[in-house]
Amino acid sequence: MTNIILCGGNGTRLWPISRTFLPKQFVKLFNEKSLFQLTVQRNSKVCNTQFIVSNIEQYFLALDQLEELAKINNKYLLEPVGRNTAPAIALACFALDKEEIVLVTPSDHLIKNEIEYENVLQTAKELALQDNLVTFGITPTFAETGFGYIEANRYNVKAFHEKPNKLTAQRYLEAGNYYWNSGMFMFKAGVFLEELQKYSPEIYEASQKAYENAKKEDIIRINHLDMQNIPEDSIDYAVMEKSKKVKVVPSNINWSDLGSFDALYEELPKDENGNTKNNKHIAIDSKNNLVYGEDKYIATIDVEDLIIVDTGDALLVSKKGSSQKVKEVVKKIKEVSDLHNIHLTAHRPWGTYTVLEDKPGYKLKTIVVKPGKKLSLQKHYHRNEHWIVVSGTATVTVANETKLIRPNESTYIKMGEVHRLANEGKIPVVLIEAQVGEYTQEDDIVRVEDDFRRS
Repeated sequence: MTNIILCGGNGTRLWPISRTFLPKQFVKLFNEKSLFQLTVQRNSKVCNTQFIVSNIEQYFLALDQLEELAKINNKYLLEPVGRNTAPAIALACFALDKEEIVLVTPSDHLIKNEIEYENVLQTAKELALQDNLVTFGITPTFAETGFGYIEANRYNVKAFHEKPNKLTAQRYLEAGNYYWNSGMFMFKAGVFLEELQKYSPEIYEASQKAYENAKKEDIIRINHLDMQNIPEDSIDYAVMEKSKKVKVVPSNINWSDLGSFDALYEELPKDENGNTKNNKHIAIDSKNNLVYGEDKYIATIDVEDLIIVDTGDALLVSKKGSSQKVKEVVKKIKEVSDLHNIHLTAHRPWGTYTVLEDKPGYKLKTIVVKPGKKLSLQKHYHRNEHWIVVSGTATVTVANETKLIRPNESTYIKMGEVHRLANEGKIPVVLIEAQVGEYTQEDDIVRVEDDFRRS
C-alpha cells in the first residue's frame, strides 16, 4: 500500500505560526514532531511507501523531516502550481501500478486513537480491494458548521452535504448517520483513474498529458504550463459525489484538522488553570488561555479565554471563539508586508537563515549551511554583503576566486559580483551576514546556477 500525502495549502488560519514557506503541517507542534511527521509515522505502519505531492518549497521541508524519521523509501511529485486535490491525486496515481492500493491523506491532520485508526484502515482496504472508492467519515462530536458531511447507511453513501448552518448541523448530529468529511480516501490507483476519466474527462486527459510530459528522474517534476492547463477541482466534486462505487467507513478515531487556534487549543497539553503549557508564560489569575511563544516571556494578568501567539516578528491576540477571523488578518497583512510568507527563520534546501535585524539600508542575518550543501551561484543588484564565519569552514567563491574562510575570518562581496557559499566540511557552517544597500529583500537574487533547480 502507498500513502499519497498531499502537502498543499498554506495553513493561513494558524498565522503567524503557519506561513507559506513553513505551513502548519511542518511546524513542530507536538513533542518536537510536525503533523507531517506524525502522518508519516502513523501511516507507515500499514503503508510501505510514502508518495509526497507538494510544491518545490515544501519538498525540501518534507525531505528534511523524513530524514529525521530515517524514512528512505519515498517518492516525490512536484506541482509548479496547485490545481486542487483531484489533479494532485491523479498525477500520483498515473505513476503507480493500477492495482496498487493507495491511502490518500492530507499532511496536516491529527489522529490520536491510532489503534482504532488501524482497524478503520483494514475495513477500508477490504472495500478498496472490491474496486470501491472509499472515504472516511469522522464520527461527529459536536454540531460543526465548518465541515462538509456525508450521509450514510453503514458503508453505503446516501449523499454528500455542503457545510451546514448551526441548526442543520445539530440535526445531523442528532440523526446519528451523518459524518464529517475527512478528506482521506483509499482505492486502487487504476479504479480512481477510471472513475475520473468517466466523470471528469477533462481533468483526466490534462493530467495524463502533464504526467507523460513530466521530467521523471529522482523525482517527478510537472511542467508549469501543463499543470496550468489542468482544470482545477477537488476529488469530492470531480469524482466522489458522482461515482457509483463510493463507500464510507465511519471512523471514531479522535481526529482533528487543526483548522483554527480554537481547535489547536483543544489538543495542546494544559496546566491546572487550563492554560496551554509554556515555560515562558507567567500567569497571574489567568485561565483557559492559549499562549504560544518560544523566545520572550509572556505575562498575563486577570485574563481568560484568550489566544496569544508571539513569533518574534508578529503578535496575535484574539478571543477564543473568534480565531476563524485570522484569515481576515492575513488578507490585511498581504497588503502591507511579506509576513504571510516567511518567518524570521526561513528553511532552505541548504540550511536556514534567521533575520536578526531589518532596517532601511541594512539587514543582519545568521546563516547555517548544512554539511555537503551549497547555496546557488548568484548575484545581487542592490546590496553589498559582509560574511563573518562563526563556526565551521566556509568555501567562498567570489567572481573567479575560491577560498576557505574560517571562524573569526570574514569576506566582502560587492554589489553585482557573482558569488557562492558552500560547506565542504563535516559540521554546519554558521556565519553572520550583513547586507548593506538600498534594497535588501529576498527577491534581489539572480541565480546563475543552482543545485536545487530553483529559478
